[in-house]
Order: sequence, then structure tokens, then C-alpha cells
Amino acid sequence: MANYFRDYADLCFEAFGDRVKHWITFSDPRTMAEKGYETGHHAPGLQLHGTGLYKAAHHIIKAHAQAWHSYNSTWRGKQRGLVGISLNCDWGEPMDISSPKDIEAAERYLQFCLGWFANPIYAGDYPQVMKDRIGKKSAEQGLDMSRLPVFSLQEKSYIKGTSDFLGLGHFTTRYITERNYPSRQGPSYHNDRDLVELVDPNWPDLGSTWPQSVPWGFRRLLHFAQTQYGNPPIYVTENGASQKLHCTQLCDEWRIQYLKGYINEMLKEPLLSHMQMVTEIVVPTVCTLCILISAVLLMLLLQSQS
Repeated sequence: MANYFRDYADLCFEAFGDRVKHWITFSDPRTMAEKGYETGHHAPGLQLHGTGLYKAAHHIIKAHAQAWHSYNSTWRGKQRGLVGISLNCDWGEPMDISSPKDIEAAERYLQFCLGWFANPIYAGDYPQVMKDRIGKKSAEQGLDMSRLPVFSLQEKSYIKGTSDFLGLGHFTTRYITERNYPSRQGPSYHNDRDLVELVDPNWPDLGSTWPQSVPWGFRRLLHFAQTQYGNPPIYVTENGASQKLHCTQLCDEWRIQYLKGYINEMLKEPLLSHMQMVTEIVVPTVCTLCILISAVLLMLLLQSQS
């Protein structure tokens, strides 16, 4: 399938590459894998608990890498475009910030969500916590090998660095607390993580079951992605709020507040980009204004003397 996807990507690059300069290979592949191969809610509708989604994700990552390499070697020189991937993840905040277990669980939540796909692309392999947890539970379930597939050394090298930018989709935040699920309950993505997701009842209710408006979590996720993956260029590819229930008129005040809150948090982050903006825009602008003011003063001085 990875080879077929590369052929499909090549067709798109050839047909549209003279106009399209930003390519996303996959949008929210975690949902594709989980809903398609774990819960069965999306196509192809399979419920291969604790196995199918990891295999699907494994091939999605390899397909992404093939598409990136094809563009890099064949099309980039003449089309001058960029190729990345779009990953969705909510922020996970420790329920008890004084609890080491909750802190570890929140970190694990992010690695099973964002790191699952981002870590192979930026570091060459799955997050260590995924390899350790799934491997341990697989052994306890009597399996000879981990349910999480393994990349070969050649594949790790081939996949690492295959993204010109990181697309990031984000909607809300969850409080995370530790909970151990015994291996005897059977394999599943939910049990592998050993955690529980909670919602603060004080978070603004938008009138639908999802999402809750928690703007500060957005900034923390941006900071996590920035520091975890070497400060890559980040495009926010998904954000917003679903339609308020029983709203028959034009009543978007709640959505305006949601977007305002999240955009304001985004403008605070990342700090390095703001420093770059100061260096590249503000400093030259100030220097230019100083030169113009000096020229005007010099002209006034010469006019007064004449």
C-alpha cells in the first residue's frame, strides 16, 4: 500500500505541483487508524483491538515517507514546494501536578497521541514509552512479540526527517490521571495507555458534547511540539468548535469567543518565532525609520541655513 500511495502522490505532484506549494500527505492519521481498525466507526470498519490500528499506522508512516522522498528527489527542484503531515492531538494536563504518576500519565497521553506519528518522522522511531508499554503488555498476554510493529534500521533512517513542516490540529484539553488496566482485560489502544481522560465541569460549555473551550491547553501543546521536535515550522491545520445545539438563528458569539481565545494563545507561542520576527522585521524597520528621520532633519537643517 505504501508503494501505491507513492504512485498516487506522484500523480498529484505531476498534475498540480505547478500551483500547489504546500502538500499534506495525511490528515489526522491517528483517527484513521483508531476509528478504522480499533473501534470500527470509520472505514474499513474493523475491530482488531490492540493490533490493527498499530499495523495501519505503521504503513501510513511508511507511505508518508515514500511520498516525501519522491517529492524531494523528483519534484522539489522544479516545483519548490513543501511536504508535511497533519497530526491532531488534544493537550493532556496532569490531574494532580504534584503526582509523579499523573505527570507521567499526561506525558504518556501525548506520546500515544502526537508522538505515535511525529516521533518516527522527527526522531526515527516510536516513542520509547509506547515500545515499553505495548511490549510489556504483549508479553503478559502471552504473545511472542510486541503488538507494536518494529521499524528496521534502514526504515528508521529513511523515515527520519521526512517533513518540511508539522501540521497541527487541536480542539480541546483533557485532564489525565494514572489508571492501570490489567493485561488480562485483553489488548486495546485504550488499555495500553493506562490512563483516564477527565473534563473540568468549570470549563466553558459550548452547548454541544464536544469540544470544551480551554485555550491555555493550545499554547502548551504548541510549546510541547516546538521543544519535542526541534522547533519545526508549524501550521495549525485544524481548530474550531462544532455547531451549538438548537441554534436556529445566526448566533456565533460563542464561536467568536472560542476562536478569539485560541488565536490569542497561538499568538503567544512559540517564543522563538517571535524572536525571529523581532530580528527580521522590527529591527530593520526601526533602522529604516531612523535613517528617514535623519534625512528629514538634515534637509530641514540645510534649508534653514540657506
